[in-house]
Amino acid sequence: MTKQYHTRTEKGDVGRYVLMPGDPGRVPIIASRLDNAVHIATNREYVTYTGSLSGVAVSVTSTGIGCPSSAIAIEELFKSGADTFIRVGTSGSFQPGTRSNDIAIATGSIRHEGTSSHYMPIEFPAVCDVSIVQAMRTAVSRLGLRHQVGISHSKDSYYGEVEPERSALPDELNDLWKAWRIGGAICSEMELSTICVVSSILGARAGGIMAMHGEGEFGTLDTLIDAAVESVRELIAMDQA
Repeated sequence: MTKQYHTRTEKGDVGRYVLMPGDPGRVPIIASRLDNAVHIATNREYVTYTGSLSGVAVSVTSTGIGCPSSAIAIEELFKSGADTFIRVGTSGSFQPGTRSNDIAIATGSIRHEGTSSHYMPIEFPAVCDVSIVQAMRTAVSRLGLRHQVGISHSKDSYYGEVEPERSALPDELNDLWKAWRIGGAICSEMELSTICVVSSILGARAGGIMAMHGEGEFGTLDTLIDAAVESVRELIAMDQA
């Protein structure tokens, strides 16, 4: 068997289920919540660990920041045996009243980025798998966590969101931000739309669970990691049933 060029993974290295943070530094932290997790590979922005939950192999792989590197991760992990990809990360909130560390469960994502258009026309929706959404809702409710369920927003420019006045198109960016809010989008991040679209093409499943920056201090990601791991545990039980 041949190792994949970027992730350096192959068949047998990863489980069916993969949790996907952007930050490589978060991989060992998330992996520590799995049973018997071991380091598989580190190359560029891609760090992979594999352990288990409920006796089933589960992996954690970082994507780096943004959609181009996320697409590579999905393509290569799928070739290595994975078929369920869950984005785990941070996001900016859209809706008033959101507190920092509130959990966002994505049902889909606005394709405000370029990578996914290399896979499908922009009219094709970036939709999260309904089983994953259901598992997440059950898990966060069981944990008693504040959460919102709805559409996420994926973009290519971090500073286009947080400092739109620095661009040559501040009015356009602010108008779009207002439109996403009016439409009911709950959060903004930089990877999920492409993860969903590429997964659709591959016949795989995708989902996203994010901690939102809102009112108050942001704090640690312990709550998010608890929610993500419990969601996979619930999804495994649903799949086995």
